[in-house]
Amino acid sequence: MQIQIEQSKAALTQAGVEVDFLKWWDDSQRADLIHHFGPPAGASSELIRPKGMKLVVNQLLGGLGVRPAWQRWLQKGIIHSARRMLPAGAFARTGWGAWKTADAYIAITPWEAKLMVEVFQAPPERVQVVPNGVGDFFFAQPPETRGPWLVTTASILPVKRLVETAEAAVAAQTPYWVIGRPFSEADAYFQKFAALCRRHPKILRHDNVMRTQPQLAQVYRQARGFVLLSRWETQSLSALEAAACECPLLLSDLPWAHSTFGQTVKFCPVTHSMAATANVLRAFYDAAPALPPPPKPATWLEVARQLKAIYERVLNAK
Repeated sequence: MQIQIEQSKAALTQAGVEVDFLKWWDDSQRADLIHHFGPPAGASSELIRPKGMKLVVNQLLGGLGVRPAWQRWLQKGIIHSARRMLPAGAFARTGWGAWKTADAYIAITPWEAKLMVEVFQAPPERVQVVPNGVGDFFFAQPPETRGPWLVTTASILPVKRLVETAEAAVAAQTPYWVIGRPFSEADAYFQKFAALCRRHPKILRHDNVMRTQPQLAQVYRQARGFVLLSRWETQSLSALEAAACECPLLLSDLPWAHSTFGQTVKFCPVTHSMAATANVLRAFYDAAPALPPPPKPATWLEVARQLKAIYERVLNAK
């Protein structure tokens, strides 16, 4: 979300919008509109509206999006029942009422827009889809000869399933390169990943060094394919960056990936079977050189223009 906020601000400025970060301690700060990133309950419309401002909320629902259908149905039922049965004061403390008080809600995939409407009962006419963008560096990198490595760029966390992917790569004998850091090198999950890399140096490669965007763009251009078999995502920025570099993609078979890329990329079920993952990984590795490039994502400037249009509609609405 930090990247999303910073890149949106920079691109909006480029698109001609006067933007500043909200200074919560400054009562004299003025604006026409507040764009809040995070749960809508964190932005109080009761405090914003008396100042004559409009409110746009950007919320990520990746965790909710991968829950089983019965859990989403249960959450939807609880919210709907609470609206009808709880006193206004008690319902306000849940934060669910904030899904009706903003002037616009922004989802980054059609799937999450659907969740906003179906689960939280956000007014459909106020829900807009604006994807994440990609820096210009990733579009500017010229084509290069692709090498033997499948690559993942991600923090080394259990949700990213890098240990499971590395084990499958060893079983499938597909060279696998991970660029990313753990939150702590003392973390047990990272220790397991590092030990796996030490045991299989010819198959597994790990870079614990942060790279610039041009350097990452070159990595994606040289990679045989990009792999991200995480347990859940909202919309992966690294997958979008790889797509901008025309790198073939293998992603977890999850709603965010389908709603972002359709059927133009390859998918792998999220499974505990290492053998099943290895089979998919091997098939992707063999097929990657002949796969068509994924669709081009939006640039951050294109995202900013979509946001600007939403701001204008909100500000002009009665």
